[in-house]
Amino acid sequence: MFLFDGPPGGPTLVLAHGAGAPMDSPFLAAMAAGLAERGLRVARFEFPYMAARREGGGRKAPDREPELRRAWLEAIQAIQAIESTVAPAAVGAPGGAAGVWIGGKSMGGRIASLIADEAGVRGLVCLGYPFRPPGAAPAVVEKRTAHLRGLRTPALIVQGTRDPFGGPAEVAGYTLAPGIRVHWIEDGDHSLKPRKSSGRTEAQNLEEAAAMVAAFVAG
Repeated sequence: MFLFDGPPGGPTLVLAHGAGAPMDSPFLAAMAAGLAERGLRVARFEFPYMAARREGGGRKAPDREPELRRAWLEAIQAIQAIESTVAPAAVGAPGGAAGVWIGGKSMGGRIASLIADEAGVRGLVCLGYPFRPPGAAPAVVEKRTAHLRGLRTPALIVQGTRDPFGGPAEVAGYTLAPGIRVHWIEDGDHSLKPRKSSGRTEAQNLEEAAAMVAAFVAG
């Protein structure tokens, strides 16, 4: 099952959900709408464990990393096959992913970053990258960040300045590949939501995020 937003023939961005919320969560729905307004073709999908929840399987824990990676690669192939029947030029040559951008919210973006080079996509978008769970041991932090040092795929990470999974001071201490850009959303939490006292609104932060992603894909 996939959800599509935006005009057929626009640049195709495939997005995956975070660990606890589905592909039609308010956050991803708002982002997809904002990106569609800017001319992107956004495709959303769910990992097997989340699809099972939707089918009445109860609350299931996320699949193991190998299964998540496999599901991502299969989703890219499936979405490209669908889109190639509508607008072949938007997704590149048959059998390849050279015309597709990928990414997602939190865990969805992290797994996308693990398969981006393998898939040969045009770019990567991470919305709230989980550099580490709050209070995580150093070994967990290393696992979440080691591959980012050698990532070859151009990438944009959109991160809130209050994100407990990685704020400005902490992220500045990581070694990231030259092709990774981090854009900070003022006072945003892990879902880019600001405090009322900041003078900013959630809508403003999501609009800023959508504008940055659209500019990244365009340029």
